[in-house]
Amino acid sequence: MKKFTAILMLMAVYQIARAQTDEQKAAALVKKMTLEEKVGQMTQVTIAVIAQGGWGDTEGNIDPVALKNAVVNHGVGSILNVNAHGFTVDKWNEIITKIQDEAKNTRLKIPVVYGLDGMHGQTYTLNSTLFPQNLAMAATRNINLPIAAAKVTAKEQRASGVRWNFAPVLDCGRQPLWSRFPETYGEDVYIGKTMGAAAIKAYEEDGLKNPTAVASCMKHYLGYSNSRNGKDRTPIYMPEIEMREYYLPQFREAVKAGSSTIMINSGEINGVPVHADKYLLTDVLRTELGFQGVIVTDWEDIIRLHTRHNVAATPRQAVAMAINAGIDMSMVPSDFSFYDLLLEAVKLKEVPMSRIDDAVKRILTLKFKLGLFDNPYPEAAAKSNFGKSEYQTLALDAAHEAMTLLKNKNNVLPLSKNTKVLVAGPSAQSITALNGCWSYTWQGNNEQWYPADSKTILQTITDKAGAANVVTTTGKGFNNPLNYNVTALKRAADNVDVIVMCIGEDAYAESPGNTRDLALAEDQQELVKAAEMTGKPVILVLTEGRPRFITNIEPAASGILMTYWSGKKTAEAVADVLFGDYNPNGRLPFSYPKSMGEIVLYDRKPTEEVREVFNDNAGKGYDPLFEFGYGLSYTSFEYSNLQLSSNTLSGDAKLTVSVTVKNTGSRAGKHSVELYTRDMYASITPSMKRLRAFQKIELDAGESKVVTFTIDKNDLAFVNRQLKTVTEPGDFELMIGDKKATFIYQ
Repeated sequence: MKKFTAILMLMAVYQIARAQTDEQKAAALVKKMTLEEKVGQMTQVTIAVIAQGGWGDTEGNIDPVALKNAVVNHGVGSILNVNAHGFTVDKWNEIITKIQDEAKNTRLKIPVVYGLDGMHGQTYTLNSTLFPQNLAMAATRNINLPIAAAKVTAKEQRASGVRWNFAPVLDCGRQPLWSRFPETYGEDVYIGKTMGAAAIKAYEEDGLKNPTAVASCMKHYLGYSNSRNGKDRTPIYMPEIEMREYYLPQFREAVKAGSSTIMINSGEINGVPVHADKYLLTDVLRTELGFQGVIVTDWEDIIRLHTRHNVAATPRQAVAMAINAGIDMSMVPSDFSFYDLLLEAVKLKEVPMSRIDDAVKRILTLKFKLGLFDNPYPEAAAKSNFGKSEYQTLALDAAHEAMTLLKNKNNVLPLSKNTKVLVAGPSAQSITALNGCWSYTWQGNNEQWYPADSKTILQTITDKAGAANVVTTTGKGFNNPLNYNVTALKRAADNVDVIVMCIGEDAYAESPGNTRDLALAEDQQELVKAAEMTGKPVILVLTEGRPRFITNIEPAASGILMTYWSGKKTAEAVADVLFGDYNPNGRLPFSYPKSMGEIVLYDRKPTEEVREVFNDNAGKGYDPLFEFGYGLSYTSFEYSNLQLSSNTLSGDAKLTVSVTVKNTGSRAGKHSVELYTRDMYASITPSMKRLRAFQKIELDAGESKVVTFTIDKNDLAFVNRQLKTVTEPGDFELMIGDKKATFIYQ
């Protein structure tokens, strides 16, 4: 036993020593570097800079002269991106090999780290596995799914020769207008921080030298999603108490989870661009949160301190401002202006050498940890992990659990497989509307690059019901005019039993997804109204990255299935749910609003809940079309025997909560059990409820299970007026399903 303990201790010491060695090697290398070499390491350029024809290249053809200029003459530390679309694994291996070959020609032979946005799978490698977007992952309430998906993403990215993943997004989705809403885990802080941290661990926990791991990048620090007008890269106005309550916890957990890098919010908070905010980048991120990794900008965001934010009078001042605030690496990305300007700023003593050395040491430490100094080239062991059949099974499992049934009037669903079905709507034959952003292209809206075996909803419904039972009025592609032909729809409806109306949004990413309102497109509304006028039951299938208003068409719909953008297997999951081969169990990760005039989130304040008595809707402040956490099943679940281990929680003690859940229906089903608490009185107005824990269980018909949670004072905490996270003594209410209990914290 003593010998075993000694071995464990030696292993622990070895692990510590190895981590120290990476930092020590980086520090030693920094001492050998010239200023030019250091500034080069802080420079990140896009692939267009080294491509034949620059931005005109679409196939990843590398220009040797341009590559030498970037890597040898300027010593760039990192390259990122694609110009147009994803490449094959072999093409990526070729590109990475050429870059690292050139790096061997530099004085110190420092390898280049390549970065890509693997947002819901390895975005930019053709035939990679695409999983549900984060918003859909949040709907699963199954922590194992984002973990498993991140593991696959890491393997397929590493197989491509890429070791730095610009994911996950940790922004809290509390502004549904925001075009990056589908990349968030929804409006709840707890889901965001737990799923985000779990994904980060999955990316990195194998060890960054291992061919199954990649460096993660938590983004976008901080408050990026809280844009006042909902447009991407626009101003945020937010008191720090709100920032710390809703937007900082995800990053705090991500730092604890060991994320190697962080990307910065492109916007400004209260008039201060985050890329120039030393308080947030150094005082909070470095000192308070203890983050030791690399801080990288987002696209072109340093020069924009001068050109857009107008806080820097000159481009050089913009560079000095950002680096002094705490930025380590600039995603320039299209030229060497940052390199030139930073050299000037250092020589003019506008940026201290100590700040440069600190940034470069962090960048080199990352490269050592990634094993790039040992072998910077694509690894055969990694390549063998690409495209395994079990990845598709996982993608289907995740898509299944994301499906959220919002309405099932008179049990119209599931459909019998001999039902005659009219499949209509723009999403019926659109692959892009099922996958969304970051899908083989930045916008995800070009079906040319999707795998040949990708299926549409029309195809999967036909597979279930048979060609003789399925008719359609649609054509391929979301914007095909055939999809909006009301006359054809009315005529085709004569001989069917039900209409499956596939509506929502086509793929978009970032600013191109900006919208002025959340209203469903008028041509889609007219299509649904025409379908409802036929008198046939209408099932709405919503392929959306954010909630689009369906308030005026919901009443006449017999069924509503929210699919989100759930990746490669969305269509299969939709058909499985519609025809009863899969029992839906997704829960909304956001509150589905009724109107733009009143968007209230589930964790509202009491004063948002109450309306004055002379208002028509007195007492209905939180009145969404569908509540946060809502989701139907083809079976039913009953809660009973809610018990607390004590009616009093003291100090650092734990409180055990148990509840019995029974499947009272006639078929097996999965079910998410959610625990909410309410602080009855506090020094800061408490929320009406906050999600504190969840568990996914599976029960056969008639089966019961006792579900147990353990919480402590940290699960009850909030940010007070002094900006401290505290738990105050007092009364609390605990809610699971329709059951409630009370306890006192003292």
